[in-house]
Amino acid sequence: MNSFLICAFLFLFYMSEECQGKSHPKPSCGYPPSQWCRTLEIAVECGVQKQCMELLATRPDPSVPPVEVTVYYESLCPGCRSFLTEQLFPTWTMLRDIMRVHLVPYGNTKELPELNSFSCQHGEPECKANIIEACILNVTDHAAFPVIHCMVSSSDVMKAAPSCLQLYAPSVEWGTIESCVKGGLGHTLMHENGVKTRSLSPVHTHVPWVTFNGVYTDDLEDKAMSTLFNLVCKLYEGIKPPVCTGALKKLNRSFC
Repeated sequence: MNSFLICAFLFLFYMSEECQGKSHPKPSCGYPPSQWCRTLEIAVECGVQKQCMELLATRPDPSVPPVEVTVYYESLCPGCRSFLTEQLFPTWTMLRDIMRVHLVPYGNTKELPELNSFSCQHGEPECKANIIEACILNVTDHAAFPVIHCMVSSSDVMKAAPSCLQLYAPSVEWGTIESCVKGGLGHTLMHENGVKTRSLSPVHTHVPWVTFNGVYTDDLEDKAMSTLFNLVCKLYEGIKPPVCTGALKKLNRSFC
């Protein structure tokens, strides 16, 4: 876990956790909580050297593979959008060092080779939104998930796409995405997503369909729908990061 995320976690817990009616005393240093672990000098000045060193010492072992979470979904499916916004994105924000998210927008789409097109469960708008998201995933790389989360959490997925792209992937022109959508690449990406979805074993019966390290079980998905954060922490085989073990919460209470 890098120091930026640790500092962010420190700040969030420090600001949000109540200390049994006691107020949070501020250290005598001139730095906000989000900066306390930025450097050793700041940590010493703020009196949190021991706590910061303990947190930094628990960074994930690079030899331990992250938990691979793959979500097969549809862009306009209400349940899919709820899962992405209420479970997947918050969990990824906190555990991105120990998990990898793979999004496959296709779901119950039907490919129509004779018409060189697709038929989607929620109509033509969903087909277009699926292709937009497939193109964003292909073009923006690491910024794709924040862009798509921005889209699916808005009231109008497609209308929000250009502004979400500008916000989270400003180096990518919207014209690049449009070219992908209208050209052969978008169709190819959707075909590939269809191949991936149709190759699932067991065969998917609903969306979102979530696999962990390539494996699907009803029990895993049930847990993913309600407590994805706890599930990812449990599945990770390396030393658990502080946010999984509650170390950050304990650290926050030590300042009370």
